[in-house]
Amino acid sequence: MKPSSYDVCIIGAGISGLSTAAFLHLQQPELQVLVLEKSLQPGGAIGTYSESGYQAEWGPHGFLDNCEESRTLIRLAGLEREIATAPLKEFVRYVCLDGRLRCIPQKPLQILREPLIPWSAKLRVLADLWKKPLNGEPSVAQWTAHRFGTALLPFADAVFTGTYAGDISRLKIDAVMPGVRELERQHGSVIRGVISTMRGAARQKKTEKRGLPAMTSFAGGMAMLPQRLATGLADKGNLVYGNGVHGLVRENDGWRVLAEQGEVSCRHLVLALPVNQCLPLLSGALPAMPPPLALLPEARIATVLLGFDDSAHIPFGFGYLAPEQEQRFTLGALFSSHMFPGRAPVGHQLLEALVGGRRHPDRLDLSDDQMIESVYRDLGQLMELRKPPCFTTVLRPRSGIPQLEEGYTKLLAWRHNIHAACNHLHLCGFGWKGIGINDMTKEAWQVALKICAPTAAREKIEVKGVYF
Repeated sequence: MKPSSYDVCIIGAGISGLSTAAFLHLQQPELQVLVLEKSLQPGGAIGTYSESGYQAEWGPHGFLDNCEESRTLIRLAGLEREIATAPLKEFVRYVCLDGRLRCIPQKPLQILREPLIPWSAKLRVLADLWKKPLNGEPSVAQWTAHRFGTALLPFADAVFTGTYAGDISRLKIDAVMPGVRELERQHGSVIRGVISTMRGAARQKKTEKRGLPAMTSFAGGMAMLPQRLATGLADKGNLVYGNGVHGLVRENDGWRVLAEQGEVSCRHLVLALPVNQCLPLLSGALPAMPPPLALLPEARIATVLLGFDDSAHIPFGFGYLAPEQEQRFTLGALFSSHMFPGRAPVGHQLLEALVGGRRHPDRLDLSDDQMIESVYRDLGQLMELRKPPCFTTVLRPRSGIPQLEEGYTKLLAWRHNIHAACNHLHLCGFGWKGIGINDMTKEAWQVALKICAPTAAREKIEVKGVYF
């Protein structure tokens, strides 16, 4: 590739990089934008697996439809007619408690009515109203026990197992739920903060979609989204595959990118990479401002696919999660063929079981046969699987899930300082401000806004909903 100059160079063709390019084109189509990707296909952690009529995901299985930026991205990709949804109000979720699956309502008042914990523990939740915020950066486990009582620890465990495959004794509450932590600090109580937020929203008479959101995917799987976005860029010559970046040089009027196929000059540089891929590049490019961490710890999970005929009694819903106290082999499972149509052949059903995570990385060393047998035995204790699976395979992890543990908030503060010192450098991607699709599309929108209309861009702390 010959030396060339662009307005914006984006490193990484995962969902963050592709979203940034799409939003830049929407906001300022005359910009010259180039995306560099070291692999031979787009998507990053997103990938769809298909075999023998079964369809599953290597990475994320979907995203909630309550994010305006993600809805815009679907429209830009031309995928409105390919959407598949599973509404939370219709598809229940389960938590494994005391060796059996217990249905978890998604509304707080319904949860209080369910006999999941004793009434004494439910009343303990109200102690949040007078509990002072913990100082420092407590873990999720410490914070949950302090604010709401130890009886809620298994539920917190389930939430963050499902999100990060993480360990709530190591994940930091300020990192994973900064919005809730800010409510606590402002109002002295999470409950009071939530009530105040709800009243404020009611006064503003917001017209946003109300009620529970729906899980969203596509008829051909999640890979359709990055593939469709990438096709338009590649057709115009704005996306180059097989072109890894090994160095960055800061210049007076922008940046010089040292790539495998040559050098690229640009005014704005967007590193749309997972945190652990980004940090080494920045360490070399900004030696006077080294990051406070060399790497973030990661959790890796394997997905075990089990296909059954209709004789298997798989509970209706999204799936289940198992807190660590249950001592299950499987972290949880997705009831994939219940969620979205076409995930299994006619007359069959598909389960996607999750194995490993932050607490049990050793389980990934098992052979496929050992892992499949252990998962089948585990699931058979929780649901009626009358026959052995007629289809099995193991999807080994392509990448890890960044763990927001000790030092993560310092890393975010460092990123803030980098942005202030280098206003033509933009860091986004997997793990920087979350790990979900919606997290990354929101960050991509902000990056595009900072490039096209810097005075309009503003960073805000969001209070995220909690869904099992």
